[in-house]
Amino acid sequence: MSKICELTGKKAMIGHKVSHANNKNKRRFNINLCKKRFFLTKEKKWITLKICASVIKIINKIGIENTLKRFKYNGKKRK
Repeated sequence: MSKICELTGKKAMIGHKVSHANNKNKRRFNINLCKKRFFLTKEKKWITLKICASVIKIINKIGIENTLKRFKYNGKKRK
């Protein structure tokens, strides 16, 4: 299961975990992904998306159809 947002294309970043003694170890900053179902009223069908929490906030604000238009979602995963 890839950890990539299907709408924005966000994925995990790599950085350093820095201790008090300034020792640096590699770590990953994962994104907050959720698998969520939405109902499209125009097409009368359910879609399941794996999206990050920031996109859920956008969907609550402007709606699912406008969000799909904004990110140009065509039913395929982004690369």
